[in-house]
Amino acid sequence: MSKLIAITGKGGVGKTTISALLIKNLLAAGKTPVLAIDADPNSCLDAALGVKVTNTVGRAREEVRDAASSGAVTGISKNEMLQMKIEQGLVEAEGFDLIAMGRPEGAGCYCYANNVLKDIIAEISSQYPYVVLDNEAGLENLSRRIVQKVDLLVLVSDASNAGLNTLVRLWELAGEMGMKYGKLALVVNRLRAGKLPERMGEIREKTGADIVIGLPDDEEVARFAEESWSFLGISEGNGVLEKIKELID
Repeated sequence: MSKLIAITGKGGVGKTTISALLIKNLLAAGKTPVLAIDADPNSCLDAALGVKVTNTVGRAREEVRDAASSGAVTGISKNEMLQMKIEQGLVEAEGFDLIAMGRPEGAGCYCYANNVLKDIIAEISSQYPYVVLDNEAGLENLSRRIVQKVDLLVLVSDASNAGLNTLVRLWELAGEMGMKYGKLALVVNRLRAGKLPERMGEIREKTGADIVIGLPDDEEVARFAEESWSFLGISEGNGVLEKIKELID
């Protein structure tokens, strides 16, 4: 049975970096193949993994809608056509595959495409021991019920008071939405002082988190992010990479 890991937090806290480094650790541990799902409309997980997305769920949705409105869809249902296009957009790489949500290119909501993506994920996830879902800021994608339950929910924050307040609010929203998760991890990113904020003890007790991890403000990680280099190429023994191994353990 596959394990689903979902990473979320407010914007700019390093969710995609953490997702990519988590995938690197899974690959190194032989937990392959991994299915990576980029649920952020900005679609930047592909660059963080050194691959290129050429078709997203959002674009597939527009293509199918246009084809249906022009009468070009014959001999196949709209649902089957969208599923086929989403599967064709799957990026295959060594040790992992990637699906990107992207953003709609026209009017309308994601509801239909979301339902198809949910069905596809349910269908193909059994082929992967691990599925890593990199979310947009907040709990938007999770609230759309793209996935019904996650094995590990990772909430990411920076060390600021505002960031920690958002961390608690995200946990509260997860409860309000009735989200189901097996384990909860809290990650505080880019620690300058090298230690967790004092409030984290209180926050861990409040949330019942299974693990709390502090990641150092790392020069190599920052350089890879600035240059848009693949995080799969980061040096073994990197401090951030080593700490993220705790999530797999």
